[in-house]
Amino acid sequence: MKRHPRGRSAVRQRGQSSMEYAIVCAALAFALGIGIGMVDDHSVLRELLEAFRTAYQKISFALSLPQ
Repeated sequence: MKRHPRGRSAVRQRGQSSMEYAIVCAALAFALGIGIGMVDDHSVLRELLEAFRTAYQKISFALSLPQ
């Protein structure tokens, strides 16, 4: 029988960090979307989405220019 040098507990830890990242990202999205709210046009989430939209427009324009 071959034993793992770090024991059985090291095997159970695989993938734990990805679950932690998912939980943190979900909590952040929940806080921005629901906690602070999307009540008006100047909410944090709407401002963030507008910044992403503007940045995407700028990069897509730059990529479409002839070289």
